[in-house]
Amino acid sequence: MLTALAAVTILPGAVGVASAETVPGYRTGGGATATKGTSSATQAPQLKPGLHTDSIKRGEQKYYAVTLDDRTSAYFSAVAAPKPGTKVEDYGDKLTLTVQESDGATCGSEARPAFSGGGMAYPLADYATRRIGADRTECQKAGRYYLVITREGPATSGSDTWPIELDYLDEPPLRGNTPAPPSQGSWRTATPAPRTGPTKGSAKGGTGFNDAGSVDSGVWKDRITPGETRFYRVPVDWGQRLNLSAELPNAVSGTSGFLARMLGLGVYNPARGAVGGVRFVSYIGKPAAAKQFTAPVEYGNRFNPTDAVSAMRFAGWYYIEVSLHPDAARYFPKGAELTLRVDVRGTAKAGPGYAQPTGVFSVTPEDRKAAQKGQTAQEAAKSGTLMTVAYAGIGTGVVLLAGLGVWTLVARRSRAGAPVAVGGPAAPGGPGGQPSLPGQYSPSTQSTQQAQQKPQFRPPQGW
Repeated sequence: MLTALAAVTILPGAVGVASAETVPGYRTGGGATATKGTSSATQAPQLKPGLHTDSIKRGEQKYYAVTLDDRTSAYFSAVAAPKPGTKVEDYGDKLTLTVQESDGATCGSEARPAFSGGGMAYPLADYATRRIGADRTECQKAGRYYLVITREGPATSGSDTWPIELDYLDEPPLRGNTPAPPSQGSWRTATPAPRTGPTKGSAKGGTGFNDAGSVDSGVWKDRITPGETRFYRVPVDWGQRLNLSAELPNAVSGTSGFLARMLGLGVYNPARGAVGGVRFVSYIGKPAAAKQFTAPVEYGNRFNPTDAVSAMRFAGWYYIEVSLHPDAARYFPKGAELTLRVDVRGTAKAGPGYAQPTGVFSVTPEDRKAAQKGQTAQEAAKSGTLMTVAYAGIGTGVVLLAGLGVWTLVARRSRAGAPVAVGGPAAPGGPGGQPSLPGQYSPSTQSTQQAQQKPQFRPPQGW
């Protein structure tokens, strides 16, 4: 793992005066493979499904090779993670992601995530795809393809090298027919009011996609430091949609001023595709809220030309990104209380039916339990492992008790002078149904031998 991606350790909810040294940076996924993209396609490193880390300089273009079949759609995301405090310019500093065939032809549209937080550096993400479908003509054959990532930025911007994290996901084909695009009228409604009710719990915002804290429908509390970005994840099933509100309280008495971009809110799908981008709201010392309302999750959304709708194309964990501008220190020098209102609307329904199992593009009962408990992915995995060990321990204990019971029965029968058949039910011949051989004792001589020596116990077969 690249050392540039190491995060500053900070406890969730810790507060302090904002600075680049006290704000935690993006934490990469455990087991991510370090790689180095090349400027030449002929020497591009081969990517396999999973997480990879690299870095990219301003004005640099990098190639990565992938081998794709003619049945599976592939998603390639990139997260640019400049350190908090890095100088960036709105709309000028950006990444461009494309998937290309070996002859240079582009597969579908390109992704161009750009900063828009008033000069704030925060994790910036989106994906490029190679999608298989009857509506497509390009990039449908099996063979060698390239993921191409370009970093753009003006000379007046920061010259720091940006760490990047790449994620390569496969989406299996469907078993049956491809669902048609849903009608626009089926979801285009006025944004509902934010969810109300008592606080459900304390959220554990993470530094990025890999350590995001889980949440479900309800009102959650957290703390955020000026210059910091916190990530959360929520399970959203087929047919469901998100209504979100991230809120700041009023500033302390006597504090005044205007900040055009104070609080940012972004949503990403399970493949780290941006759902409409990060949107910032202004602040004048009064309570403020950044809101997002998504389309329902439908397989057919991928045919919609609008990015915000197209990204709502599969079920799974959706990610919420909340950023607080460094200049917020004038209002909240010791950090601010963050209220996150999460409303998963709609009834979950059956998905389109993949031809192969997929854990990423689905919602499981375990996912819902993790969300209710506010667990990170690591905490949920640890909890599941402990439960498995506990059940295994219970099973072992039952076997041990059963074995002790057998031994006790053997001992009692031995003391009483009764025939002993540990290996199984007695059958004609020797003990356990085996024929008597010269030198072995038989049932007729067994009691005499037991009277002359202490019984010897043997565990049951298969112990």
